[in-house]
Amino acid sequence: MPPSRLLIYHADLRLKVANLPRASARLDSLVHRNGGYLSAATEVRAEGEWRQAITIRVAPARFQPLMAALGGLGTVEEKKLTTDDVTAQHADVAARLATKRAVEKRYIDLLARDRKISEVLEVEGKIGEVREEIESTESHLKTLNDEVAYSIISLTCYQPLPQPVPEAPVVSFASRLVESFYTGWTLITSLLIGMAAIWPFLLLGGAGW
Repeated sequence: MPPSRLLIYHADLRLKVANLPRASARLDSLVHRNGGYLSAATEVRAEGEWRQAITIRVAPARFQPLMAALGGLGTVEEKKLTTDDVTAQHADVAARLATKRAVEKRYIDLLARDRKISEVLEVEGKIGEVREEIESTESHLKTLNDEVAYSIISLTCYQPLPQPVPEAPVVSFASRLVESFYTGWTLITSLLIGMAAIWPFLLLGGAGW
C-alpha cells in the first residue's frame, strides 16, 4: 500500500462586507465551529476602507467546508488556492535527521572509551556540531508537520467607508455683484483695446468711403 501523501493547503481570500464588526463576529463563530484558530490578525482604516487581515489555521479535513462558509460573509472579490505535496521533502528531512542522530550516537560511544584529552575535546567539538545540525533539522521537520496538520487561510475582509464630499462654497450677493462689475469693466477695456489695435483699418476704410 503506497504511503499517504503529505499535502499543505493554502488559500488567499478577499471579501467585501457590508458591516465589518458583524462579519468579524460571524467569522469567529465559523472558525471555532470548524475546529480552527486565528494565528494572526490586523485591523486598519485607510484608503476609504475599514480592513481586517486575518490568518486562520484549520485541519485539512475542515479546509474546504470553512472556505465555503467564509464565502458567505460577503462578496468574494479574490480567491486563490494552492496545494503543495511535501511527501518527498518530509521523507528526506526525516532520513537526514536519523542519519545525524546515528552520527551523534557514534561520537558519544567514542567518548565512553579511554582517550587522550585532546581526542576527547575533538570528539566533543564534533558532537556540538552534529547537535546544532540535529536541532536545525528537527525544527524543519516540526514546521513541515505543523503545516501539514493545519492548513492556512489568509483572509482579508473590508468594508468601504463613505468619502466626505466637500461642500460648494457659498458666494454672497455682494461678492457676485463685485464680480459682475469686474467682468463688465474687463469687457469694456478689452473692447477699447481692440478698437485701438484696428484704428489704421478704420481710418483707411473711412478714407475709401
